Amino acid sequence: MSRESQTAQPAAPDRPELPGKLPDHLRAELIAFRRDLHMHPELGHQEFRTTAAIKVRLEKAGLRPRVLKSGTGLICDVGTWDGVRPMLALRADIDALPIPDAKTHVPYRSTVPDRAHACGHDVHTAVVLGAGLVLAELDRKGELPRPVRLLFQPAEEVLPGGATEAIESGVLDGVGKIIALHCDPRVDAGRIGLRTGPITSACDRLEVTLEGPGGHTARPHLTTDLVTAAARLALDLPALLTKRMDARSGMSVTWGRIEAGHACNVIPMHAELSGTVRCLDLNSWHEAPDQIHAIIDEIASMHRAKSEITYVRGVPPVVNDPMVTELLREAMSARRGADSVEDTEQSLGGEDFSWYLEHVPGAMARLGVRTPGDAAKRDLHRGDFDVDEAAIGVGVEFFTAAALLDGRSPEGRRARPAGAGG
Repeated sequence: MSRESQTAQPAAPDRPELPGKLPDHLRAELIAFRRDLHMHPELGHQEFRTTAAIKVRLEKAGLRPRVLKSGTGLICDVGTWDGVRPMLALRADIDALPIPDAKTHVPYRSTVPDRAHACGHDVHTAVVLGAGLVLAELDRKGELPRPVRLLFQPAEEVLPGGATEAIESGVLDGVGKIIALHCDPRVDAGRIGLRTGPITSACDRLEVTLEGPGGHTARPHLTTDLVTAAARLALDLPALLTKRMDARSGMSVTWGRIEAGHACNVIPMHAELSGTVRCLDLNSWHEAPDQIHAIIDEIASMHRAKSEITYVRGVPPVVNDPMVTELLREAMSARRGADSVEDTEQSLGGEDFSWYLEHVPGAMARLGVRTPGDAAKRDLHRGDFDVDEAAIGVGVEFFTAAALLDGRSPEGRRARPAGAGG
């Protein structure tokens, strides 16, 4: 779906040209690399082929990538860290989703049953890889102001996210800032969306099991009617939660699975519900588990059912640092003009990039991947999701500009890296 000619934009005459433009031969290679990943998607903690492909290409460029302790994912420094100047980290997530690829009209459709890059992680990976290759060439020419770390993180789609394991393995040692991007099918290729402060929501997983004696549908008064109990729980928990939490928190419970029973005339002894809890506010996120437990217990008791609750903490909101967000705005403006940046809203989607921001300042941008003029809706986490591949080149030049501008800034030189003593 490449539409490079539609999204190309020359530098404005009043903007000095930054080095680090993407050469055409590398642009074509990155599109091919993305398509290869798209054809061979791997789930979280299983990204062995993906990791190997990234590693081989970085080594070919003379770099020294290091695979993470988990066996998937890797980091690679461009330039040599001197122990003083903190590095800027560019993060990409590399895992796919457990859904079938519904596209039938493209040659790079997934070859793995029930697996697809339906969230754009293949694009994120190609962008950070491309930025690393361009920055490595600048480093060889002596034009890279300070070193940059490439971080290819596994298992973003697996709660609480592979970021926590990556952090424990030391990926932020020497890092002063971290940036990332995420595909946005609502934004045209050639543009990005930015927001200061919260840009995603918290996301947790909720699983509920209901138990009761069950019985004949002719005599529900002698049983625990678990089908009705499950139905009431599915409806009443979200409704009651909105009355017990601050309405400004954006608290939301959405069910993805309900299972109960096997026969039309038998009230089952077991029912299960599972879904997600999402929240826009950090304080309310901390309060949510206690409130949800209390409401579920009330509903189960009213129906004489026993409840077992599994509440899995996921990720807090991604909160963009104001200074890093401004760096991203300046980087995109330097490449494609100020009108290539648009304000974006806070999403109810979750992102484990938030865990890095517990340690260092950072920001996430939304990378436009919609072909300009295309009215088709290709939302994230759908089997028909696809991108305008011109967005890869846009992302590469955006990230290289951010690295160059940050390396030149006095603030960048003063930032204290994670893991530094003092």
